[in-house]
Amino acid sequence: MLDVKFIRQNIEKVEEMLQNRNTKVNLIEFKDLEEKRRKLITEGETLKADKNRRSKEIAESKKQGLIDDNLIKDLQIISDRIKIVDNELKDIEDKFEFISLNIPNMLHSSVPIGKDESSNTVYKTFGQPHKFNFTAKPHWDIAEKLGIIDFERATKITGSRFSLYFGNGAKLERAIINFMLDLHTTKHGYKEVLPPFMVNRQTMTGTGQLPKFEDDLFRIDSVDYFLIPTAEVPVTNIYADEILSEDELPIYFTAYTPCFRKEAGSYGKDTKGLIRQHQFNKVELVKFSKPEDSYEELEKLLLNAEEVLKLLNIPYRVVTLCSGDTGFSSAKTYDIEVWLPGQDCYREISSCSNFEDFQARRAKIRFKKKGQKGTEFVHTLNGSGLAVGRTLVAILENYQQEDGSVVIPEVLRKYMDNKDIIRGVV
Repeated sequence: MLDVKFIRQNIEKVEEMLQNRNTKVNLIEFKDLEEKRRKLITEGETLKADKNRRSKEIAESKKQGLIDDNLIKDLQIISDRIKIVDNELKDIEDKFEFISLNIPNMLHSSVPIGKDESSNTVYKTFGQPHKFNFTAKPHWDIAEKLGIIDFERATKITGSRFSLYFGNGAKLERAIINFMLDLHTTKHGYKEVLPPFMVNRQTMTGTGQLPKFEDDLFRIDSVDYFLIPTAEVPVTNIYADEILSEDELPIYFTAYTPCFRKEAGSYGKDTKGLIRQHQFNKVELVKFSKPEDSYEELEKLLLNAEEVLKLLNIPYRVVTLCSGDTGFSSAKTYDIEVWLPGQDCYREISSCSNFEDFQARRAKIRFKKKGQKGTEFVHTLNGSGLAVGRTLVAILENYQQEDGSVVIPEVLRKYMDNKDIIRGVV
């Protein structure tokens, strides 16, 4: 969340940010509540000081054998008023916090201004889209004919937007996960984490999923836990309510987890295949950084995610998201979009974001610099390294052969019993 003091002193900048994001937040109500809140806090502190003073006066009177009914009556009036002020303050602070938690992050100055994804700008590209001497098929046709993914039976088991892997399909998914984790831990310096796959409300609030995106989350009502939409949530909250030392930073974590999303508002979109599922696998990259280093760390994070596709030799491009397409908690985001010949388009496979201190302020993640008395909020970053199902999609579509088989990228073969091609049901 944004610092309340910053909002108060930079209200015009916040209003401009909201306009650039095409987001509406009632800042007039925010200012009104903030003013009432400060007045009530001041009144409450004054009343409590007065109550303490009068309580001492009554105690002294009793020691002297005197009982001043007026003092006792005044004390009761003050006590009653304190209860009223405390109740009013709680009500206002609840409303104030709700509005504060729904104000998105400020945008970095390098973020292009635009209404939606049509204003995103291409940052860089890798490779050229594959040209086939036959008509390229989409991954759902390839996978079903090979017998490695069954969408119909998954729908029977659970419902729409689920998938059921068999044989080499399941093994390829696992190979991709192991390849990514090995790459990020052995070459890029990330520490592997296996976090819980469900978290509490406070943890979801810490990374910005709540309260704004509750409709897109799977909630377990009996315990008020949520299935995670991404490993970013539990991993970022590892240090919630903690103070790190400057020497510990930067910290790099990587984690494989399943991810769960309702995909609210996506009715009719990507109904076929693996692109938009309620449950999918992902390898996540999370960083904790000193503020002055975070944008350098963002570029490194992007390169780490890119290298997965480079080693798989799959064409992609990187786009800088415009203001209207940048996520709620992010100050700046790069999307990696992989080329899918069966769909004749680029599709997102990773988002790499710098949240600056937005998440750290919500989750209370701080660090202490040497020689300084106070603490600062860390900067948090994360990116998909990569979305596993979409990586499998990219392999099926880019490595498909005319006879329906799929060549296994060389870097994955050691995870696939040294097989070099998938020909059918195994």
